[in-house]
Amino acid sequence: MEAAIDYDIVSIDEFDALAIELRTPLSTKYPAKEHAKKVAKHLGVKSGLVYLPGNGVSQWEDSDMGPPFRQRRFFYYVSGADFPGCAVTYDIGADNLTLWIPYTPPSLILWFGTTPTPDECLTKSDLDNVKYIAGLPAYLNSTIREIGSLYVLRAEQIPKSLSLGLLKPSIKIDTSSLLPAMAEARVVKTEYEVAMIRRANDISSAAHRAVCEGFRHYANECEVEATFLRTCVAENAHMQAYPVIAGAGPNAATLHYDANDQPLDGRQHLVLDAGAEWQCYASDVTRTLPVGGKFTKEGKAVHEVVMRMQNECIDMIAPGTGFRDMHLHAHRVATRELLKLGILRRGHDDYDDKMADATTEEEAVQKILASGVSSAFFPHGLGHHVGLEVHDVAGKQRLMSTVSPWTVGNRKNKRDIVLCEDLVYMIQSSTATAAGTTSNVLGRPLEPGMVVTVEPGIYFCREYIEAYYLSKPNLARYIDTAVLDRYWNVGGVRIEDCILVTEDGYENLTTAPKGEEMLKIINGK
Repeated sequence: MEAAIDYDIVSIDEFDALAIELRTPLSTKYPAKEHAKKVAKHLGVKSGLVYLPGNGVSQWEDSDMGPPFRQRRFFYYVSGADFPGCAVTYDIGADNLTLWIPYTPPSLILWFGTTPTPDECLTKSDLDNVKYIAGLPAYLNSTIREIGSLYVLRAEQIPKSLSLGLLKPSIKIDTSSLLPAMAEARVVKTEYEVAMIRRANDISSAAHRAVCEGFRHYANECEVEATFLRTCVAENAHMQAYPVIAGAGPNAATLHYDANDQPLDGRQHLVLDAGAEWQCYASDVTRTLPVGGKFTKEGKAVHEVVMRMQNECIDMIAPGTGFRDMHLHAHRVATRELLKLGILRRGHDDYDDKMADATTEEEAVQKILASGVSSAFFPHGLGHHVGLEVHDVAGKQRLMSTVSPWTVGNRKNKRDIVLCEDLVYMIQSSTATAAGTTSNVLGRPLEPGMVVTVEPGIYFCREYIEAYYLSKPNLARYIDTAVLDRYWNVGGVRIEDCILVTEDGYENLTTAPKGEEMLKIINGK
């Protein structure tokens, strides 16, 4: 197994170069036992058996081929085993963590190679035992009979090998407590996990830099994707945390665009949202690159708005800060800056200069913000947790509770969609302070060890804005359509970094070039 090395990439101005600065080496073992203990703590019980099956190999319909193997993340969290056909058990009372692995017969080794041996698994992960899975049914039946309780993520993961005698009232099979306990355990990352996420960000940042270096010579979105993937694979990162998004022009206004097959000619810029995965841990990085190496007047103006939104929100990060407050601050910045650009206006249908002078800029910003109309241009949450998933589990409380009476029951994703009604609800349910900021009423405060993204964006999706904002007089009155017409071709701008919350503030784990540094690299300076 590759050792888990924690390091920083630092700039040496004297030589105009980058250097790797090693930190204290981490244990080479995946901290499965530490994670299992965290899960038990959040379960709040002193005894019981936790059972988690891993993923198997799947095939496409009518084919002998299948998708690349992807391990179940909850299983991986307490096992560190990234190969198919496994299971893991944790005896809480005995503090015994056992990985159950398949035995590979020689006939299969010929075709697929060997799976790790028990000794190799013990070397890789902090486990008490590694045994062959053929012995799992007997272990489950005897242990559950002795302990009296079994914890599984959901009903369909109850072991089919359990004897009927165990399926009776005297044996407790809990299918509801484990999932929230594991999700809560995963919210705050261990030191080892932070190192993995940092490594994923380093690889992604290098790939973003490689795209910048060749960008002026590309003719199609597909070349951007190809360069990014090539760089990641060359660093031994064969999996992406999510499909590469490389959208130019109007495609940049589609949040999860992934066709990546359109020409760059005639487009103003390209949004590259791409993040590598490293040993099952994700990264999430976005940059907006000007086609031809120079932003248009409108593109530059919007890019500067988004840079300001991100910089000010990142500077707010510290333990105890409400992520919801950060999100509302991003909308406040967006509203103020879009008002300056003339895209937003004060909302008087027939106002004259005298009436306009009677309203201060800050009063106008607050009025426009309260309408929720800025969600037309910034329609998603400011960010999310990052870990074993790119949109990682949120635990007992989401970073932002955007659930308004309009959208109750429609919030299954870990990624927040912020509709106009949601934004109004968030503003109304927050308490204004004398300083003009808001205190967090709903949503989870940041804690040391969390890794979150900060990814503001401004988008000009014609279909979305015309259907849901320009069609409603109470919202359309705040949008100057004559000015907006100059911005449709901008498409969208998004900038995103992964941020570690520390004891005294934050650390930006993303080193991908942005701003002036990005422009210099694109233009070969």
